[in-house]
Amino acid sequence: MTSRDSASSEITPEVLLRAYACGIFPMAESADDPTLFWVEPELRGVIPLDGFRVASRLARTVRSDAFTVTVDTAFKAVIAGCAAPHPGRDDTWINKRIRDLYVGLNTLGHCHSVEVWQDDNLVGGLYGVSLGRAFFGESMFHTARDASKVALVHLVARLIVGGFELLDTQYVTEHLKTFGAIEIPRRRYRALLDKAITGARGDFRKLDVTQPIRGADALAIIAQRN
Repeated sequence: MTSRDSASSEITPEVLLRAYACGIFPMAESADDPTLFWVEPELRGVIPLDGFRVASRLARTVRSDAFTVTVDTAFKAVIAGCAAPHPGRDDTWINKRIRDLYVGLNTLGHCHSVEVWQDDNLVGGLYGVSLGRAFFGESMFHTARDASKVALVHLVARLIVGGFELLDTQYVTEHLKTFGAIEIPRRRYRALLDKAITGARGDFRKLDVTQPIRGADALAIIAQRN
């Protein structure tokens, strides 16, 4: 279900948080279209944190620490990377208003990025919204093979340590299915969301953010949960 936003200029980061708490999120038709619309899928994509899968080849890449992974050190660069055209993806839905809103959420401590570096170059990453014990993955990008996948592995380890219960992917793609993503009906999603945003808040920074963690440690955290 989608709803056109006739007063999209009135959307603020605070309004955005309330929307996430209700299970809806904004999108745009394209990066050049300033209009936003609300989306609430009939079937919602989630990755169960106790069912996250890491393929053996990817696990070797993660364990090798060929990339350096950081958190919340280059949020604007990550969202810019997600918004930029890439081979096989000529355009994205991330327009300037989307970028500004999520930068605002980052300032409020409710939006986070995971950055993947190679030789001091940002080669991948992801960003998403944190609310209660729910994390809403927004977008990811990579310019080096497996960089966004490595970011996702480190994100899941961080969510597990931080006491999160729900990882919302909005939709399910063939790519996300390889990690264990599933579709659930709206009613079930709302029940999971209500539970995740009630009570104690997840701690995105419980796992050290001042220095990168080893890939082997991230994999061990995931293995213990599974």
